[in-house]
Amino acid sequence: MPQSSVPMSGQSTLVTRECDCLAHRFGNAADNGMRQPRYPTDMTDAEWAAVRPLLPVPGWLRGRGGQPEAYCHRAILDAIRYLVDNGIKWRAMPADFPPWDRVYAFFRRWRDHGLVKEFHDRLRARIRERDGRTAEPTAGVIDSQSVKADAVVGVDSRGFDGGKLINGRKRHVVVDTLGLLLGVMVTAADVGDRTAAQVLLRQVTDAHHQLELVWADGGYTGPLVAHCLTALALVLAIVRRSDDMRGFVVLPKRWIVERLFAHLMRTRRLARDYERRTTSAEAMIYWSMTLLMTRRLARPHPQPA
Repeated sequence: MPQSSVPMSGQSTLVTRECDCLAHRFGNAADNGMRQPRYPTDMTDAEWAAVRPLLPVPGWLRGRGGQPEAYCHRAILDAIRYLVDNGIKWRAMPADFPPWDRVYAFFRRWRDHGLVKEFHDRLRARIRERDGRTAEPTAGVIDSQSVKADAVVGVDSRGFDGGKLINGRKRHVVVDTLGLLLGVMVTAADVGDRTAAQVLLRQVTDAHHQLELVWADGGYTGPLVAHCLTALALVLAIVRRSDDMRGFVVLPKRWIVERLFAHLMRTRRLARDYERRTTSAEAMIYWSMTLLMTRRLARPHPQPA
């Protein structure tokens, strides 16, 4: 996907008649009424100002065909954020958002063409640079989380995790040292961590060529360590729990990925897996992280003395 960005405009960032989203400037969104922000998940003007230049350019603006969009991009983004954070059904979308089928069509298009990941990765790079880091990480943490699956999840993508006693799916993730997502893969819950890690770490290293070190727990021991070193040029460091530890103990580096799992579980759409397709489940995780990152970008950043 081309890493093209949307040029900034000097117009107002409010969702008013002067909305500067591409659907209003070049599409058909002006034919529909405007909405005013009213929910906690709606982007503030500061968030929209940070998000606006990072949005992927639609195909119809790059001469790749397709019909210009008829609904405000900011309103559609707010609708998806509302659904992900509040865990509603698509057909239960509040009436002041665009029609649910148009919002879902936008979600599906961004999922199938990798645009949500592209948008997510741009936000992550912007946060890392603002925090004085390089855009590409050199170290990360890998772990997995099993969650119960709703009845709509078919038997072909669900399983039973005997260790956690959960019938559902498993989320395998790699995060950087700031706790920001580098890669995610959703599988049936009975898929082993080491089996999934071979595929996921291959995807992550292909996308992040500077990644050199990944921390993991004891579930990733065995041939995977040698495989990462020989096939991926990646050091997989195992953070073990000491035998004399009692009760809850914060382990070095492992808490970083656990904090991400805590954020996902606070997102109600992700408290249980409701998605028929694993690609939709992965897209929901990316949308949840974009909500977290836009809020972080909108906060004032203290300047070093």
